Amino acid sequence: MAESGKRGNILLTWGPTILFGVLLPWITYGMLIDHGMHEVPALLLISCWPLVELTIYFAMKRRVDEFSMLILITLLLGAVSALAYNSAKLLFLKDSALTGLLGLAFLVSLTLKRPLIFYFGRKFGTDGTPEGIADWNAMWDKYPGFRAGQRRLTIVWGVTFLAEAGVKAGLVYVLDTETMVGVSNVLPLVILAGLMVYTIRAGKQGRARREAAEAAAAAEAEAEAEGAAAQARA
Repeated sequence: MAESGKRGNILLTWGPTILFGVLLPWITYGMLIDHGMHEVPALLLISCWPLVELTIYFAMKRRVDEFSMLILITLLLGAVSALAYNSAKLLFLKDSALTGLLGLAFLVSLTLKRPLIFYFGRKFGTDGTPEGIADWNAMWDKYPGFRAGQRRLTIVWGVTFLAEAGVKAGLVYVLDTETMVGVSNVLPLVILAGLMVYTIRAGKQGRARREAAEAAAAAEAEAEAEGAAAQARA
């Protein structure tokens, strides 16, 4: 029962983001283009979907969902920047620029109280319940190693996105349009999959270190208590 409840909470966390941030914008954009709408107004209109999710989330939770906000900003940047581009090459460069801006956002977030990857972890690394979110927030205050790990992951994500942007921008001038279409669709998925694998592995290693440290501290405290009791009996 507890396991099914956990799966349900994870579904509630991931479901709206996938629906409003990926599926509905993609489906709506295709429908608008098929009906003859220009790219720019279509991009502006599909940006309303993450805004709908943000509104619903705020009405239910009374706080802003950081990941949905990032999707909204990305879509709006794509819509606004599309005004300046009228060729395939420049559109590919625009996509590279957005990837680079995302990388910069990760690195700039290191100057904030909590880096951007912390909020991604809270979004996708918990079951979305108030208890799960509170436990995640508490780890930031309780474990210095957790804070260091979150900052390290933020650097890795930021630098990787910047490198991806540079590679894609360079390939624009080397590959033909047909090949570049395939590369621009596949490369981000490969990069994201690699980052997710690295992040999950780093999270497991960090959790193992915290558990080992807690076990060692508990054993030390128990040994001290037994020593104090022995001295008291003597």
